[in-house]
Amino acid sequence: MSNTNDPSFGASRIDNDVNSQSNRNLALDVYDLIKDIKDPEKPQTLEDLKVVYESCVEVQKVAGQDHITITFTPTVPHCSLATLIGLCIRVKLEKSLPEKFKLDIYLKKGTHSTENEINKQINDKERIAAAMENPNLRKIVENCIDEDNGYD
Repeated sequence: MSNTNDPSFGASRIDNDVNSQSNRNLALDVYDLIKDIKDPEKPQTLEDLKVVYESCVEVQKVAGQDHITITFTPTVPHCSLATLIGLCIRVKLEKSLPEKFKLDIYLKKGTHSTENEINKQINDKERIAAAMENPNLRKIVENCIDEDNGYD
């Protein structure tokens, strides 16, 4: 039985509500950052193509650190650019978010023929670093994440 005269009564619920609101706000901020990433081969954004949407971003506090999980949907089950899209999302967030966070990016379950392989690639720090050392790939990523750079 709870003691409502106890000053700590309800404090954990208030803390949970504050954390929950903070997580929702960060999730919306993250979504605002990724929704305008341009598709690598089409003139639309990831939001326009329904590759990303507000509910695809989840934020949790784990051991005091923000853990951001993004689950995106490729346009077709054999999308050859799914890895590149995941790379663009990762680079955009790493450049834009000021604080430390853990980031996991996944393809929505059942939406791609090689989702497990792609999920490993876009969450492997060494593969990400190697990809960004390639000047041609780096230029493609920068063009996709640059809000001021439209398609010519």
